[in-house]
Formats: sequence, C-alpha cells, structure tokens
Amino acid sequence: MHPKALLDACADLVAQVLKFDHPADAIVSRYFREHRSLGPRERATLAETAYAVLRRKLLFEHLAQSGSGPRERRLAILGFAGPRDFLKSALSEQEKVWLDHCDAIDPASLAERHRHNLPDWLVEPLKAQLGDGFWPLVEALNQPAPLDLRVNALTDKRADVQRELQLAGIRAEPTRHSPWGLRVQGKPALTKLDAFARGAIEVQDEGSQLLALLTDARRGQMVVDFCAGAGGKTLALGAAMRNTGRLYAFDVSAHRLDNLKPRLARSKLSNVHPAAIAHERDERVKRLAGKIDRVLVDAPCSGLGTLRRNPDLKWRQSPQALAELTAKQAAILESAARLLKPGGRIVYATCSLLRSENEDIAVAFTAAHPEFRRLSVPALLEEAKVPEAAELCGADGQDLRLWPHRHGSDGFYAAAWEKVQS
Repeated sequence: MHPKALLDACADLVAQVLKFDHPADAIVSRYFREHRSLGPRERATLAETAYAVLRRKLLFEHLAQSGSGPRERRLAILGFAGPRDFLKSALSEQEKVWLDHCDAIDPASLAERHRHNLPDWLVEPLKAQLGDGFWPLVEALNQPAPLDLRVNALTDKRADVQRELQLAGIRAEPTRHSPWGLRVQGKPALTKLDAFARGAIEVQDEGSQLLALLTDARRGQMVVDFCAGAGGKTLALGAAMRNTGRLYAFDVSAHRLDNLKPRLARSKLSNVHPAAIAHERDERVKRLAGKIDRVLVDAPCSGLGTLRRNPDLKWRQSPQALAELTAKQAAILESAARLLKPGGRIVYATCSLLRSENEDIAVAFTAAHPEFRRLSVPALLEEAKVPEAAELCGADGQDLRLWPHRHGSDGFYAAAWEKVQS
C-alpha cells in the first residue's frame, strides 16, 4: 500500500477507536473484515498505530495542538507504527517539520500527565500502592504486551512443543514461573501451525496460567470455573484434571461461552460442561451448593492489569463504573463460595491493579465468613512447584500480586480460601 493511503487508513481507524463506543480490539477486527485486501504488514501497522495512540493519548493530543490538518491524522502521524522514512514520504513539508519538532522534545520536560498518560482518577491510587514503582509501571503499560502460550499438558510436553515451534522458525522460551508456558518472540501466525490446530497450544498470559495452577484442580474432582468467559482457564483446569472428574464452565454470557466451543474441540477435553447462567444466584448454581472441590472466580473487573493489550480500557472506565464492579465482585464471590464442600478451595482473582477490586474484596469476605480459612498463596504455589513463588506475592506475602513491570505478565491478583471441615 502507498504510504499516503496507509496513513489515511491509520487516521480512519484512529478516529473509530477514539469514539470508545466499542472495545478497541472489536473495532480493529471489524475494520479488517471490512478491508480484506489489507496484507499482514499493513494490518500490523494499522493495529499498532491505533494502540499507540490509545496508550499515549494525553501526550499525543497535547502535541497535536501545534500541528495542522485533521486531528485524527495528526494523532496517527504521532503514533505511526512503521519506519520514519516510510511515514515521512506520506507527509507534507510542514508536517515533517512539525514531526521533527515533536520528536526532539525531551520527555523529562513534559507535564506529569503527558508522561503517564493515565486518567486522573487512576493516578493517585496507583501512586499510593506503588510509591517509587509507579513510573516503572507507567513505562511498562506504554509498551506492547508479550505473547505467551500455554502448552496443553494433557497431550503434549513443553520441551517438545518448543522444538516444534523452533522448526517452524518461531523462537519461544519457557516462561519463568508457569511450567506450562512459552513466551514467543514476535507475532507469528499461530493459527496456521499444526500445534495450534491439534490443540497443543493456546494463547494465554503467564499470569492467567498461574491462576489455574493456584486453583489446583485434580483428577476426579468436581470443579467450577465461575466466570469462564471464552474458557482459557477452563481449558487449563481441564488439562490439570487429566480429563477426569467434572468441570463446569459458568458465565452469564452465552456468546462468550460460544467462543469456548472450538477451543474445547481442539483441546481433546471431554470433562468440560459449559453452561450459561442468568446471574450468580441461578438455579444451576444452587443445585451444586456444597458439592464442589475447587472454584475459580476470575471476577469481572476493570481489566486495568491488561492495559498493554487493551489500552482503551483506561479511557472507557470511570470511578462510577468501578463502584458498580466492586459491588458485583463481592456478590459473585459470596455466591460462588456456597458451592464448596468442606475442605474445598476457592480462588478469587481479577486482572485489575486496584486494591478496591482485590485486597479490599478479600478482606471483607474473610471478615464475613469465619467458616473459610485464608490460605497462603506462596505456600500453595510452592506446593505446585512454581519457581520463586515468594516473588509473585504482594507486600503482605499472602496473596498473588503480579505487575507488568515486575513480572512481565499482565497485572493479576488472587486470594485463596479453604472451607473449614464441619
């Protein structure tokens, strides 16, 4: 594609994602469906340009004020995810001078908000939690996320899959903590691989894999993935159960569960039972009360731990939406806990960075339920033979606390309880 045409397409896509009427990944996917002639490199440039603008929106809007032409074009120029000489061949002389001026600005001279590119309501709680770690987090959140795979432990071994990928020209290294994970270099076309087609690999962040390890689903057990979504953790749990027992995948969205079906077929699992529920108090849930060995509650949350992948979330969330979420999280945990039989384990998790969605929920649940004993996450991870388990926990040393700048994974939190034997 001619540089000018590609820049115009980038500006068009930027304009669409900045409406914030749908998730950015859905808008990008729709754009590609509507423009099927785009090649892989053009798609990559378009997507990364749109995400760069979302990541550094406050800075780019500030710099765009000194430029000329349509706002979306100025933003697309600043965020353009391609070689500078290619970009400049699409620019007027005036635009080239303006871009050079923007590139020459010392980041240290910028106002704080133009350096962190976060909404005001999010800055203070993160500074309070992280102190000196705030700016390293900001730097990490403004970078693209790595690509992690989970090897299907039911059918394959990690070392074998690593060699298979190497033969296909794909470099992959074992993840530092998850025994199932491989971190892949670049963005290869995984769906064209035999390893993908036969269900040997699934795309899954290392932090998400650790949640499944923490749940510790075992052979022959009754297990519930309470907020299963598209089923990434469901599949990890099913493989850990060695395709035995019974694994329920509950979600209030039948559409999200539909996305599990092709993945389930590839996985070779037959112990998974997806079920759409109306709400956390659904009759299907009530019928299982007191019968379940393990429950994973990956609760709906702000998703702020995934800002490297979904930078639009920081602009689509609000304090009001957060208050609604925390009420929902507490209600879901309350209902899911009723499923456990004595001696059973429940894991509450989010991909949020905020205490209000994490530690505060766990503290309130513990105080309200003396029949549940809070478990030490480091001890559980050590039992699961996770290397350097203590490094994965928060300041209290009790719960899982993953940060992009410290652990290289998405931001995750998890707490665990055991129902006391009656």
